[in-house]
Amino acid sequence: MSIICNAAIADGKGGFTIEKIHVENPKSDEVLVAIKAAGLCHTDHDSLSWGKPIVMGHEGAGIVSAIGDAVTTVKVGDAVILNWATPCGTCFQCTHENEHICENNSPVVAGGNGYTDGHAHIEGTTVDGVAIERSFNIGTLSEFTLVKESAVVKNPIQDMSFSAASIVSCGVMTGFGSAVNTAQVYEGASAVVLGTGGVGLNVIQGIKVSKAAKIIAIDINQQRLDMAIQFGATHTILADKDDKGLLKAAEKVKELTEGRGADFAFECTAIPALGAAPLAMVRNAGTAVQVSGIEQEVLIDMALFEWDKKYINPLYGKCNPQKDFPKIIEHYKNGDIMLDEMITRTYPLDNLQQAFDDMLAGKNAKGVIVFD
Repeated sequence: MSIICNAAIADGKGGFTIEKIHVENPKSDEVLVAIKAAGLCHTDHDSLSWGKPIVMGHEGAGIVSAIGDAVTTVKVGDAVILNWATPCGTCFQCTHENEHICENNSPVVAGGNGYTDGHAHIEGTTVDGVAIERSFNIGTLSEFTLVKESAVVKNPIQDMSFSAASIVSCGVMTGFGSAVNTAQVYEGASAVVLGTGGVGLNVIQGIKVSKAAKIIAIDINQQRLDMAIQFGATHTILADKDDKGLLKAAEKVKELTEGRGADFAFECTAIPALGAAPLAMVRNAGTAVQVSGIEQEVLIDMALFEWDKKYINPLYGKCNPQKDFPKIIEHYKNGDIMLDEMITRTYPLDNLQQAFDDMLAGKNAKGVIVFD
């Protein structure tokens, strides 16, 4: 017997509607989740224009409503966090500790619009009798979703706020993991974060947990820089929007780092013109990390690479969901990182347009859709 529930449906042409969908019971390796909260990010807004109808949303947390007979990691009633990069566990990348770029299941492809059908497309969701895909195979902007077992992680804190838990599954993981897993920031290091929106703040939190000595936040918005201090930045630089390549800001970074530049720099602006900017911030043999997922052409003056600098373009903070989500929750439990404070505002599903408007206007560190 299928469940009928409300969901946000992108039309593929830039718009969306709230419609009734039918969600089937889980098959052997599937889990039916009642979504309680879904975080929003710019990828969700981008999904409006992916050229096809889709159940929106790729961050979320909820309660297990039903499970297939082969499911062993969760049970009915468990609070869970959704994971959009579902690993197969057996491909080349999965066996080389790169589960986030699984060759069989990953919905992300290089050189496209950031999304494809992948190989893990799950049937079981329909609109007016017609099958519809779910964003990143999970579609969390829906009262219920049907996913593979590998797409759910049991929350170690079962009574944790669903709103706080929901943002772990992309924005927090991407920023935190880029600092901790990908760059491997070390104790006593200096680091720069360009752009202090939701992802940038979580990069800052990852750097802080890594016990860096100096965390320099750069933004053109003083309000966001004030928030960066709250989340762990030790220094801030208010940039000029006309500072090409942030080269003037880079000079201020050098003044703060004994004239040589930072050990690490993280680009979190999603602005193509700033794709090379972290290279100007780091010392010789330093590491620049492009966190925001820029896919447009980026022109780089090779002099910025001098000398021995490294430039990394990671995905999803090199996420291993079964290990990393509990690690993040443990840091939250211990007060090492903040999640509740990151949520500027919550909205009902019917106010999704307002949530998008606030996000695009830069009003929110993080907006979250909540379900009754």
